[in-house]
Amino acid sequence: MKTRLLLLVILALGFVQLSAQTARPAAPGKADAKKDAEPKIDGITIARPNGKFLGLALEGGTFKLSFYDEKKKPARPDVMRAAARWNPNYKQGSERVVLNPSADGKALVGTKPVRPPYAFKLYLTLLAPASTPGSESGEQATESYVVDFRA
Repeated sequence: MKTRLLLLVILALGFVQLSAQTARPAAPGKADAKKDAEPKIDGITIARPNGKFLGLALEGGTFKLSFYDEKKKPARPDVMRAAARWNPNYKQGSERVVLNPSADGKALVGTKPVRPPYAFKLYLTLLAPASTPGSESGEQATESYVVDFRA
């Protein structure tokens, strides 16, 4: 009987020491605050050469291209338009759409609906006003990206 009691006391002391050595997780509020501190970019994130970011997403069945600054905070578009081209899986040939400024001027949006399946390589070209006077279109390609689009 005394042996069992002694054994139980030793086991209890061992568990107390083990629980004291085990690291406790950080308070949930502090860990969540760190994760939420970094802003989230909608859709697929595209890093630009100037340190800024683009967010490409499907909204209402059409493409939406959002612009972000270096700190991943929303910014106004610094280009006039964008051209998008992709080879859909449901037909031969390519689909194209021009993304123009949205009504609020905070993004570039397309008017042509994009049909599923949403798994294709997207070729995106940003167009800015031409720097040379007298050019035919008045626009020039400033940046181009190839995106593996999956939605």
